[in-house]
Order: sequence, then structure tokens, then C-alpha cells
Amino acid sequence: MSIRSEIIDGNLAQRSSYGLIYTELLGWVDLGHAQGTDIRNLWAQMLRGESQSGPTYDVTYKQSMVGLKRRLTVGKSITWRLKKGLRYHQKQSIALAMMITVARRFEELQGSFPFSLASDSGFSGEDLVSDLLGFYQVMSCMNNVFSYLKPISKEEALKRWDHYGKIGSWKNETFKPLLFPDPVRSPNGRPHFGQLPDFMKSVTPYNRWTSEDVGIVDPNRGFIRFGRGVPRV
Repeated sequence: MSIRSEIIDGNLAQRSSYGLIYTELLGWVDLGHAQGTDIRNLWAQMLRGESQSGPTYDVTYKQSMVGLKRRLTVGKSITWRLKKGLRYHQKQSIALAMMITVARRFEELQGSFPFSLASDSGFSGEDLVSDLLGFYQVMSCMNNVFSYLKPISKEEALKRWDHYGKIGSWKNETFKPLLFPDPVRSPNGRPHFGQLPDFMKSVTPYNRWTSEDVGIVDPNRGFIRFGRGVPRV
């Protein structure tokens, strides 16, 4: 759940791992979601799998949230079985499909009872597009990707927040940017969907289910972890 006090200056985004910024191209961006740590972990599993014996290997992608003073972790995951020797672009496509699948289910989880009583995070306007940015931060190998997104100052971002209200009240179930017009230039403007920049459309999610390249081991797993214990399904 993003809050007003998390808003930082857009110029600090590249060297910040936490916070909320506003960009002209993607709208609000949650820097935690946009780090791409989930994709790095998934990619590391793929690299390890390629070095193992056997014709296939399993990879798991997950998203989770913590609560009760960090004593409780709740999340969603999927596990797919990959054929060894897939090309680089094929593995990119698979990673994107896994992220998209889990991200939507995780947002549904956050928006469900009882989690919705404590948070407005489910499909909050910035979440999915920030997840997608995290994917491309890892896969595009671009230097200072935020400079392409036209980030604005903290002062200007606060004006948007105060004019339109908290981002959690604006829901976005797509991976499209939800844009909020400058309230000074467009006092009667309304939030609307924008277009992703070209570099965030370069990978197509995997959908070749008739091939033998990918198999589904665990299609939809929910988990709960208490403290540092073993997750309970």
C-alpha cells in the first residue's frame, strides 16, 4: 500500500530501492515493485537449472506480502518445468508470463477478505505497471531506465496526489500506465490509460502451450509463513 509520505523526487529513483515517484510515461511507480528482485531470482533459477543434469528443471515464481510486524508472510506462487537448452528470448518470454500470471493473482489476494480490511493495495493503480517495469529493468540492461520515463519532482508529484487522492483508490487491473494530468495545466483532467514505452513492449508473454518446452508443475499455490517457519499451503 503506497502512502503520501513515501513520495520522493523522481531524480532519486535510480538510486532508491524504496519509495513512490510519478513519471509522465508510466504514472505512479512503486520503486519496491520496480526493483526486479523477483525476476533476478527467477532468472538465477533458470541459470542453475541449465547447469544441472537431466533434460528438464523446475522454476518457481512467487510474490508475497508481510504483516503482523513482519511475523506473517502470505503469497502466491507457480512452478513450471522447463526444457533445457531454450533460447534466451524464449526464457525471457517464460519469465514474463510467470510474472504476469502471479502478479494478477497476488493483487486479487490483496483485494480479498480479510486483507482488504487493512489495505487498499489490491490492484492499486501503480502496482502492475511497476512489476512490469521491474521485469524490463532486469531484461533490458538499460542504464538509468527512469530517465526515459520522464520523472517529475517531489513537489509536482505531491500536487497530483493531493488533487486526485491516494493511488490505492484508483484501481488498475491491466499492465497499462494509469496517468494523472497535471492539475494546474488541466484542472478538469481525469485519470486515463497511456501507452507503454517501446522498450516495455519488446517481450511477448509465453503462450506456446502445445509445445513440450514448458510444463505446469504447480499452477496456483497460496502460502502462509509464520515467523521464519516453513510455508503452509
